[in-house]
Amino acid sequence: MCPVTGNRVHHKNHETSSHLRIFSGSSNLALAESIAKHAGETLSKANVARFSDGEINLEIQDNVRGCDVFVIQSTCPPTNENYMELFIMLDALKRASAARITAVTPYYGYARQDRKVAPRAPISAKVMADLITVSGADRVLAVDLHAGQIQGFFDIPVDHLFSMPVLINYLKETVTGEGETVIVSPDAGGVERARAFAKRLGASIAIIDKRRNAPNEAKALHLIGGVDGKNAIILDDLIDTAGTLTQAVDTLLSHGAKKVSACATHPVLSGPAVERITVSGLQELVVTDTIPLSPQARKCRKIKQLSVAPLLAEAIKRIHGNDSVSSLFI
Repeated sequence: MCPVTGNRVHHKNHETSSHLRIFSGSSNLALAESIAKHAGETLSKANVARFSDGEINLEIQDNVRGCDVFVIQSTCPPTNENYMELFIMLDALKRASAARITAVTPYYGYARQDRKVAPRAPISAKVMADLITVSGADRVLAVDLHAGQIQGFFDIPVDHLFSMPVLINYLKETVTGEGETVIVSPDAGGVERARAFAKRLGASIAIIDKRRNAPNEAKALHLIGGVDGKNAIILDDLIDTAGTLTQAVDTLLSHGAKKVSACATHPVLSGPAVERITVSGLQELVVTDTIPLSPQARKCRKIKQLSVAPLLAEAIKRIHGNDSVSSLFI
């Protein structure tokens, strides 16, 4: 049975199964270890160190010649450091004659810079895609990209997974009777995601009309849809400074919502995020482990973290076995 979807899966018995290698960068070692465990493997050995001037000193310590290699690295803060570590590891594996290299990026940094929003602005998400490819990746495995079109920035295959099965399984245990819950999109861009969740939970949807004045600054202006007397669940792909989230909470409570909780895949939680969440009217924030929580966030009783390790492990096993992964794209 698939540990994610519950469907029966027949994995092919490939002669090359022993040639699977899973490596991890230093950004999210706990997630990588959990993925390897769920995949029935152990992490391969790589030494990631620093020279005295701060440059990355990396050495692959296991033989990878002819192997199918997966490199797990969330490009979360410190984003630039983690990206450089990924690039260098990909290059090392390519030069060590790995047969195929898959970059597993549970969190894809720079994803919010996916288009030109001003004259002479970069499209940084495309730059990162080019660098991952030229460094040696043959394919990419990602979770909840901020914008779906980022898949098209790559000239190599991209498997784009969603954390929906993980979050839905948790919400089904907490959501009350049909019609008592409303899924709220904090902006117009998240409506499709909110609709998908609402359909599976038998809930209605609402939308908060948001105007962003500057990066990391947003103002919620108008609520579209009814939340009066309902349990509201705000749904987003990531939480950064939590400014949008806490303003949405205030908006929903002022419109009569009984209680407000939130779900997000990527807990960036930078700057004043944890403090804002702690003092807000939010009942609970459910996130996944695509990004490790800071010590401050782990102490916050309102934050609950679920694991995407079984989802990613299942995808890795299917990719390695040349099996279909389409049933995971829900």
